[in-house]
Amino acid sequence: MNKKTLNIVISAMFAAIVCIATIVIVIPSPLKGYINLGDSVVLLSGWILSPAYGFLAAGIGSALADLYAGYITYIPATFIIKGTMAAVAHKVFGSMSKKYSRLGSRIISGIFAEIIMVLGYYVFEGFLYGFIASAVNIPVNMVQGGAGLIIGTLIINIITKSHILSNFNN
Repeated sequence: MNKKTLNIVISAMFAAIVCIATIVIVIPSPLKGYINLGDSVVLLSGWILSPAYGFLAAGIGSALADLYAGYITYIPATFIIKGTMAAVAHKVFGSMSKKYSRLGSRIISGIFAEIIMVLGYYVFEGFLYGFIASAVNIPVNMVQGGAGLIIGTLIINIITKSHILSNFNN
């Protein structure tokens, strides 16, 4: 299998895992969004795949979860926000891991990505419901982001130690 085909297949797999992780647990938030575990796999997509493939895997998987869960209005914003999260996680991790530990670089890159999520949904919901009302979801999104960062970091450490990806170079 050539490298491009392998990247497409792995990205599609990540999109499916993002979608499943997002819809496994759906807890409605005060505005019309919901809390989920998908951010952990969004971060994994960024850390494992290239920025472009990570963007597509995270964006498509998260958008499909919104479609499945009935959050149609959120699909375009989710695609952009979650895709950007993965791309930023990749870029920040790549630049920081040259100077700092892999764990510290993953945590910092995850924090940057989760800030994008919190701000992205704040702005999107601000246009939908008003910016004062949208602020209600900031703490909820921060909890989701923190959980995603912790779970994603634990999973990437397990994957790294098991050498599952030793033959895959993005």
